[in-house]
Amino acid sequence: MIKKVLLLFFFLCTIATFSQEKAVNNLMASPNPFSNTTTISFDSAQEQGIILIVKNVLGKTVFKKGYYTKKGKKEIIFEARNLKPGMYIYAIQSNNEIISKRFVIR
Repeated sequence: MIKKVLLLFFFLCTIATFSQEKAVNNLMASPNPFSNTTTISFDSAQEQGIILIVKNVLGKTVFKKGYYTKKGKKEIIFEARNLKPGMYIYAIQSNNEIISKRFVIR
């Protein structure tokens, strides 16, 4: 009996883990690499506040700004401004998660 209860508990926990929808999907910067501006796009699963964070390869935050998104596709124009050429990590932070990718400034 205990084995059946434990198996059922494990099964329900597994289903709950896999059924959770991500708050942000399809993160992409285009063009990449870029010189002046790039468009960071993603799909938002719900209305939510997010933070766009850009860090250099040493991990220092060089840009951070909050946005409010509605459900659906979102695009943010990012300007390189005073950033030096090189590789950077950009991330979208929501209440539930942080997803990140890399872009290159020429």
